[in-house]
Amino acid sequence: MLVAMTGATGHIGANLTRALLERGDTLRVLVREDTRAIDGLDLEHVKGDVRDPVSLACLFQGAEVVYHLAGHITVERREIPLVREVNVGGTRNVVAACLASDVRRLVHFSSIHAFADHPLDEPIDETRRLVEDGEYLPYNRSKAAGWREVLAGVEKGLDAVAVNPTGVLGPHDYKPSLMGETVEQLATGRFPALIGAGYNFVDVRDVIQGAMAAETKGRKGETYLLPGNRVEFPDLARAVHEVTSTPPPRFVSPMWMARIGAPFVTLFSRITGGRPRYTSGSLEVLRGNKVILHDKATRELGYQPRPLLDTIRDTVDWLREVDRIP
Repeated sequence: MLVAMTGATGHIGANLTRALLERGDTLRVLVREDTRAIDGLDLEHVKGDVRDPVSLACLFQGAEVVYHLAGHITVERREIPLVREVNVGGTRNVVAACLASDVRRLVHFSSIHAFADHPLDEPIDETRRLVEDGEYLPYNRSKAAGWREVLAGVEKGLDAVAVNPTGVLGPHDYKPSLMGETVEQLATGRFPALIGAGYNFVDVRDVIQGAMAAETKGRKGETYLLPGNRVEFPDLARAVHEVTSTPPPRFVSPMWMARIGAPFVTLFSRITGGRPRYTSGSLEVLRGNKVILHDKATRELGYQPRPLLDTIRDTVDWLREVDRIP
């Protein structure tokens, strides 16, 4: 079966390409510049961008299934045009190209952030309302709007499903992601301090399992939450310590102190050209809803997220394999 994919060079894409090839599929992927995540794999490259409908037409020609992963991730509070261009306009282009190419099924990667956090005292499941314009962060709004574009395609006859992961951890994180960089720095003792907060993290391989199950079992027009486990950052550091014996950071900042320091951390990163360890936007995310349910995915897709320690152990093993940590 010919499968086409956008976003193959990201963290999730790097794992999904390997899983699809292992399944025996023929794979054609859209690439822009950085191909580290898929170098050496037996797949076809199509040069292009989700903002370019012509390249999508080439990508989807003859494809039976499409996985749409491409997206621009940010926790900035300010509106960034690229977020809407890629996450909304790009998804609109993917939907149109799928309809034009008679694709049998589209698996769209959305995000937990497409759903409203509030009310905070009620768990999030697939019945939670989507984020509206004018609320939450621009990224959240873009992911909700992207799913609405897919639903508009479903109304026109497209067979599509969506999966909504939480924070992703795991191997084959080549770029790396912010959390991949965090695990790497914790493993080498280069992470200076922690924040007294937590988040829901899921193993990238569990996300892949859920997405591939959604391809074959998911119901048309439905979305499936793929969370893992809620983990406090000190506990994450202790898990890395258990695997590597590297002592965790001694200082844990309370949230109020981190919020005061966020503008200065952001300013310093802009001056030095580095990536901020946290921002006001990321702290807003950490203050979000703490309970995210995967009952629907478990019931319909057989989804079962693994324990955090397994993820940390395999991530550290991969980091050693690619010589990122000793």
